[in-house]
Amino acid sequence: MALKPEPTAPFHSVQYALRVLETISRHGGGVTDVQIARETGLPAGHLTPLLLMLRREGYVEQVSDGAYVVGDSLVLLGSGATRREALESKLQETLTELRDSVGAAVYISRYIDGEVKITQMADGPHTPKVNEWVDFRSAAHASAVGKCLLTQLDQNGRRDHLSRHKIARLTSRTITSEKVLFSKLDSQPPTVPVLDLQEYAVGTVCAAVPLTAGSAVGCLALSLPIEHAHRLRSAADALNRKAAPVVLSLAL
Repeated sequence: MALKPEPTAPFHSVQYALRVLETISRHGGGVTDVQIARETGLPAGHLTPLLLMLRREGYVEQVSDGAYVVGDSLVLLGSGATRREALESKLQETLTELRDSVGAAVYISRYIDGEVKITQMADGPHTPKVNEWVDFRSAAHASAVGKCLLTQLDQNGRRDHLSRHKIARLTSRTITSEKVLFSKLDSQPPTVPVLDLQEYAVGTVCAAVPLTAGSAVGCLALSLPIEHAHRLRSAADALNRKAAPVVLSLAL
């Protein structure tokens, strides 16, 4: 099930989005798209979709004269002591919208203190979450989440992780060779979703894309029951395209 490289992967656009937000923030009375383009150096082909995304997510607003100003979401994320709570609330709202958009349970996972951790998720009656029959911390070699996080570590980081969480056969599809696993991780294109085709659990397929915000190691993932495996390609591509607002929230 090959996936084509996605040229608009989230980590390629977030730096541009941050430059746009910085520019708009400097102009308290509003700034036109022409002025934003001049100050950021972004061509219209990049700037127009970025502004649309930032408006949709509430980070900027367009006032009556067409100028752009800071939106409620950006103000909320910078609200001092409540910033963390506001960020989590915004992320949860984004995940819920993403769940409904791709028709799958979605997850944010981070690699924290040498462990795989699911930090937030959104599921529902028609988008069930993965049955965690083996602790995700012990299954990085098999799950889409784990493999996506491992791709962001260097060789020593991967070996350290696997020295603490030994490779085990979870299904007949699980890779149990460290050499084969590392080879697949090294050959994984950074703009293509990492897949789990029943490697972690029989009856479930998953996909994950990296979320790079600063030095943090993270990913955005989705899961589907095997009867919906035919949708994995389109859902994974959609996940990749729609990850930019999530990365942006993590980076602010």
